[in-house]
Amino acid sequence: MPPDSHRNEPRRFRARQCVGEGGCGLRFPVDDGSPLGASCPHCGLPTSFVDDAYPSHEAPRGDAVPRHAARLGALLDNIRSLRNVGSMFRTADGVGLELVVLGGVTPTPAHPGFAKTALGAESSVPWRGDADALRAASQCVQDGWELWALEGGPRARNLFAADVLDAAKDRAIMLVVGHEVSGVDPRILALCREVLYLPMVGVKGSLNVSVAFGVAAYALSCRVA
Repeated sequence: MPPDSHRNEPRRFRARQCVGEGGCGLRFPVDDGSPLGASCPHCGLPTSFVDDAYPSHEAPRGDAVPRHAARLGALLDNIRSLRNVGSMFRTADGVGLELVVLGGVTPTPAHPGFAKTALGAESSVPWRGDADALRAASQCVQDGWELWALEGGPRARNLFAADVLDAAKDRAIMLVVGHEVSGVDPRILALCREVLYLPMVGVKGSLNVSVAFGVAAYALSCRVA
């Protein structure tokens, strides 16, 4: 069944609460009427349905993402985590990316566990894979894409700077994100027109790669500055 077949039929949920004598009082949601959760997942004592059922809503349909870049794609350079890649496919579907290029060890939708993390987005997002991410990057440039990397270093500029987002207007941008630890291959960085970073005000120097990708993809599409 297509992943969007129930968009007009929101799922309904209801809260269960641990009510056993001496129980922990845990409150958690299950599908309305589901037998699951009859025993508390924390302490094992009985639970009961509490309060009324409620629907779960998705984002409104109809309004397209305002497109700032004329074309927007992504190159994933040796992203190891299946969860991260699945999450990025969901973002790619949400923002309407034209193409996702999977380089090196980055798992592809052919992986048996991919659908569990991408939740159907792997069927709607155009993609191609290449064992050599540098070769894939060079092909993107030949195909007319500008590579914009999400990375630190001396070339990096604040993604949210007005001149950066102005420069994105009407361009064909391939957003490049790299390995969770080693980052983007420096040979690929050498091909990039822009190197961008997300400003961090806490003690950590970066976000999870899939979170950072989501922020950058929407910023380049919507021009949030």
